[in-house]
This record gives sequence, C-alpha cells and structure tokens, in this order.
Amino acid sequence: MGSPALRPPLLLPPLLLLLLRVPQSCSFPGSGDSPLEDDEVVYSHPRYKDTPWCSPIKVKYGDVYCRAPQGGYHKTVLGTRCDIRCRKGYELHGSSQLICQSNKRWSDKVICKHMEPPRIKCPSVKERIAEPNKLTVRVSWDTPEGRDTADGILTDVILKGLPPGSNFPEGDHKIQYTVYDRAENKGTCKFRVKVRVRRCGKLNAPENGYMKCSSDGDNYGATCEFSCIGGYELQGSPARVCQSNLAWSGTEPTCAAMNINVGVRTAAALLDQFYEKRRLLIVSTPTARNLLYRLQLGMLQQAQCNLDLRHITVVELVGVFPTLIGRIGAKIMPPALALQLRLLLRIPLYSFSMVLVDKHGMDKERYVSLVTPVALFNLIDTFPLRKEEMVLQAEMGQTCNT
Repeated sequence: MGSPALRPPLLLPPLLLLLLRVPQSCSFPGSGDSPLEDDEVVYSHPRYKDTPWCSPIKVKYGDVYCRAPQGGYHKTVLGTRCDIRCRKGYELHGSSQLICQSNKRWSDKVICKHMEPPRIKCPSVKERIAEPNKLTVRVSWDTPEGRDTADGILTDVILKGLPPGSNFPEGDHKIQYTVYDRAENKGTCKFRVKVRVRRCGKLNAPENGYMKCSSDGDNYGATCEFSCIGGYELQGSPARVCQSNLAWSGTEPTCAAMNINVGVRTAAALLDQFYEKRRLLIVSTPTARNLLYRLQLGMLQQAQCNLDLRHITVVELVGVFPTLIGRIGAKIMPPALALQLRLLLRIPLYSFSMVLVDKHGMDKERYVSLVTPVALFNLIDTFPLRKEEMVLQAEMGQTCNT
C-alpha cells in the first residue's frame, strides 16, 4: 500500500485566533470583586502604575457598589465612584456616592445609623403615703426592659434617680430609664414617685415650758411631750399624738405657776403636790439662831437661779413643836403639818440637818453639816431625769449666768 496522502493543515478563522489569545474575565460591573489571576495583575497594573489608590470601603449595616474608571477591575483607584446603600432600618449619614480622590482619600465619610430608637415602657407607680411615725416609704417596681426594633440588641440601660426598693422621702421624685442600641440610638421613659406624709400641723411649746416631739413633730404617729420650767406646773395633756384623722389627741397644755396648798391634813398629801414636778431640799433646825442654818440659807439664796434651773424647792422647818414653823417660800404651814413632815422623813428634832428628795418622793441624800451649792448641784445633775432636763434646757437656751 502506498503512503497516506499528507493532509493540508487546518486553517482557523482570524477572529477565533484573536479570541483565543485574549484572557477571559468572569467579573461583573458593580460587584466590587476583581477575580484576576497573577498574569492578569501584571497585565493590568501598568495602566495604574502612577495612579493614587484609596483604602477599601467598609460600611457597617450598609452595602457598597463601586465602578472603576473606564470599566477597570480595580475599584479603589483614582476616580472610582462608589454608591452607598444602607440596609433596612438604617439611615445614611453622609454622601450617597463617594469618589476616590488624588489625596488617596474618599470624598466623604459615611455611616448607616439605625433610624428607629429602641422602645422602653416605664411602670406606673401610684402615690404612696408614709407609714405612722415615719417620713419615708419603701417603693418597689419591676425594672423596665427595652426592646430594639432592629436587631434586638441593647448595649446599656441607665437609671437616673433612686433605684427600686429605696426608701423615698416626702415629695415628688423623677425617675428616668434610658436604653441604647448598637447604633447609639437611645430610648427613654420617665415616671414620678410621689410620697405624701400625713400631718396634723405644728404644735408650740407652752409659755414657761418645753416640748419634745418624735419623728418630724407633726406627722401621723408623732408624739409630743410637754414639761414646765422650775416654779411652774403643767396643766392639760402632758403628751399629745397626731392621730389618723389628722387631729391631735388630748388638750392643749399650759404651764401655770405652782400654787402650793399648805392647808392639807397630812405630810403625804403635801409631798404629793410635788410629785414629778419639783425636787425638795428640806432644811431643818431647832432654832433660827443656829449658825449652820443661817450660813446654809445664805448660800442657797445666792444660788436661787440654779435652784430654779434644777427644779428645787426649799422647805424650812424651824423650831420645836409646838413653836415649830414650816415655810415654803412665803407660805407658812401649820405646826402640826410641819411636825408630821419631820416624823415622816425621820428628820432629827434637835440638830441641824438637810434632806434631798427627788421628783418621785425618794430620799436621795442627807446632810448634817454645810454643803456647797456646787456639790449639791453636781449630785443632782447625775440623776437620770435631770439629764433629760438638761437637754431640753440647752435647746431652749435656758442657763444661769452666775
């Protein structure tokens, strides 16, 4: 067999040859992608060798669509235009189109900000009334929860005002809750906590007397106690309470000058007039010429202010029955009553002596010789009841200059 005939070479059309030599690209305009191979980068780079490049654009909660000049692959070169679109629920702040400039920076700064602020609903708190003898009330409520309309995520919940469970004083209190979402939008709610204290109205201390009140002095449940200065006795209610009907209990107290009745039949009845009102210093002597008696009486007369300050009444028993004389200030008691007083307190008949009796009729101290007023007052100032008196007198500014 003979050799096969040589076949002529296959000739391709010129257009097909040209297409085979040109690299193919699969990118799409506006996608932002540049799927170039290594040889394609080398191929394209000379066109932009001296061209300024901008940084890639990233917009949180937004999309970027870029177009390079002359349809090139590189979307961050000089002249590139990028359209910015925010996602649903977000609003664009800045230009909707950015251009890569010769200073290698984009023409504007943009941000996609959440359009609708988070929602928060505050509780409804009604007016509260303070409890008896108190000026505050404990108020509680459930902490409100915020809700974000975009992604449901809240970054902060801030309270302005007293927290729930606090003791709120009288008055109108503003409470505010503020919540923030991730886009820094804020939502707020406000409400008020009103606390009322029921009151009876202020009382005044009686003339020549003192007043000491609990709590605020006129609120529901408060108690006011009254007492008189030396030489005066209390008439009316010694204590009054602010009641639920906002009226004070009892009657208005007054301080009247003590009217000692020396016409009583027994020494016990005489002492009862001083019970819880005055202290007694009974000075007894068999004769008015007794030197200790005269010296002691002179010292006490010079300390009259301090005697009144400590509610001390001096009782003198002078002589021996039947010529015995009892004297309380300017009032003279019958000899028989003076004798009963000596016998009741077991006071010696024929020697100088003194007996100190407190406001409850208790024999606190006895003296058979002179005692200085300072020593006497120092002793009385240790009595529990006297300490309360000193506090009241200090508040009233009642003192003795000498």
